[in-house]
Amino acid sequence: MIGMPKIVIDSKVDPVGIERLRAMSNVPVECITGNNEEQRALPSEIICDAEVLLCTFPPTNFDEMHRLKLIQVTSSGYQQLEGLNLVAKGIRACNGLGEFDVPIAEWTIAMIVNLCRDLRTMIRNQEAGIWDRAACHQSEVRGRILGIWGYGGIGRETARLAKAMGLQVHVLTRQGVQSRQNIYCVPGTGDPDGELPDRVFNLSEKDEFLAELDFLTLSLPLTDANQGIVTCHELRQLPSHAYLLNPARGPLVEEEALLMALREKWIAGAALDAHYHYPMPADHPLWRFPNVIMTPHISGSGASTHFAARVWDIFVQNVERYLQGETLLNELRPAQLA
Repeated sequence: MIGMPKIVIDSKVDPVGIERLRAMSNVPVECITGNNEEQRALPSEIICDAEVLLCTFPPTNFDEMHRLKLIQVTSSGYQQLEGLNLVAKGIRACNGLGEFDVPIAEWTIAMIVNLCRDLRTMIRNQEAGIWDRAACHQSEVRGRILGIWGYGGIGRETARLAKAMGLQVHVLTRQGVQSRQNIYCVPGTGDPDGELPDRVFNLSEKDEFLAELDFLTLSLPLTDANQGIVTCHELRQLPSHAYLLNPARGPLVEEEALLMALREKWIAGAALDAHYHYPMPADHPLWRFPNVIMTPHISGSGASTHFAARVWDIFVQNVERYLQGETLLNELRPAQLA
């Protein structure tokens, strides 16, 4: 075990997490108050000798942290670490991967049921006092095929919930489905061993994957390689009864391609939680489609019920692992940090 490091917290404090941390052999912990959702300078006298930092954004005076060895960011994304030269400085970094697996997977399942039963129309009927017991409001999801493009933590928890509801799960990945180690996962959730998919497709089989689906959900990060990965071609490969769900990032789907697919009825509809503008303009045509559900990027966010507790669970486990010289959770590789 290494010596007791000084830990600085520039994040919302979870009461249970902070008690776990302070009970850990009297590790010195300093919590900084104020707005920790924006990048700012932190008091030099506090951070100059810190060895471990939990934050949303690194401080603007990051170069004053001469003794820092480990930085944990609260988000799954880690663009805020670019340009800090962490690898050359020997500073390890971890992110919040896994903290949103549960709420985003639950959003996806909720949208599948809502789209399948056309809940939007039933709500409009309720508001207008219309009694309509049409068969389109009585459809089941059991036996239908859900395609998951990407199979990280969110995709795996989505698969677990979908299988419990009797859906078949098909997965499209670049590198196949493998077991996951040293990535944070809420106990009892996900598919850590990669055993749940009924079929797994690689990118050369993309058209075959798309052609069989009733629902396609995107579970990919937005990278240079993935931007606009769903084009007119991909949307045309889907059956006309299929629905697109995007809780990931709006620009994964080409905007004009999606609008065309909806206008020309290549697909049955969509549920969108990630968008092309923040906020989406009130006059954007996506608001007007009766077969589209729009939610304001709330499938997984900092206001999620267990967000703070899960951030702190990752962090406390990582402090324990750091002190014991063990492998960290969600540690970013040098190539990612570079």
